[in-house]
Order: sequence, then structure tokens, then C-alpha cells
Amino acid sequence: MTTSLKNLAVGNVGKVIGFDQSGKAYRKRLLAMGLTPGIEFSITRFAPMGDPVEIKLRGFSLTLRKDEAAVVLVEKLS
Repeated sequence: MTTSLKNLAVGNVGKVIGFDQSGKAYRKRLLAMGLTPGIEFSITRFAPMGDPVEIKLRGFSLTLRKDEAAVVLVEKLS
């Protein structure tokens, strides 16, 4: 099932499938930060107001705003 990264909950593990067409402005930057198709990540926490979200991938933590997270299409693994 493909969904957006912003729809996952803390503790979920996912795999990046690609990027939404509406997020062309963010795509290059997200790729540079390590969010490449096929990479697995886990959701570690959300800020109290839900923005930003912190994910762990490739041995480091990455924080994304809601609008950036909405562009990342993922497959939920657990």
C-alpha cells in the first residue's frame, strides 16, 4: 500500500517508493538528504503540534516539515 510519509505514525517502518508530482520543488533536496527510492526508515517522533516529523535512516536522524513529508511516497513495512 502506497501512502505519504506524513500519514505514518511513530514507530512505523517504511520504504521510500518515490515522490509525488506536486513536490518537484522538494525532490532534488530530499534526494540529496538521502531519501532515495528503496531506502528504509523509521519514524522516531513528531513535534507536539505535528510539524516537523523526525525519521531515522542511514544511521542518522532527519527532520522534515509536513509539506516536505507529504511529497514522499512510501510503502509501510510495519
